[in-house]
Amino acid sequence: MPVARNSVVLIHYKLTNDAGEVLDQSEKDSPLAYLHGRGNLIPGLERELEGKQSGDKLKVTVAPADGYGEYDKDLLQSVPRSAIQGVAEIEPGMQLQARSDEGVRMLTVVEVDSDSVKLDGNHPLAGKTLHFDVEIEDVRDATKEELSHGHVHGPGGHHHH
Repeated sequence: MPVARNSVVLIHYKLTNDAGEVLDQSEKDSPLAYLHGRGNLIPGLERELEGKQSGDKLKVTVAPADGYGEYDKDLLQSVPRSAIQGVAEIEPGMQLQARSDEGVRMLTVVEVDSDSVKLDGNHPLAGKTLHFDVEIEDVRDATKEELSHGHVHGPGGHHHH
């Protein structure tokens, strides 16, 4: 069956940047399972998978606007070091969770000096062109429960915490 809204799709994928470095990939024996058409994947990738069949292999290039968004300089901020509680050693590259009105945001530490910390609220892949190698392993209908929850249950899916 073809990939369509509310089908569960199992994919093997490898994500690389423009330089060909691998940023993320599925585990060899455990493909990623997702519920199609519900915004569980970035838009540019989901759109390319629409209508494809089990066994299809494709290469997809996703521009920032269809991926994790353009890089927004306004999301850079400096905070006093004392504002970051519960972290003994603050190092560049470290990711911190911050609570905001929109819920929990991930912030990446950009630089640290004696009394302040520069944080970046952009997604680590914001502004980057993403290159996916995808192989579709299986396509099936979602169960009623999966449809009501909006994501996949069982192997490869999300687990409730």
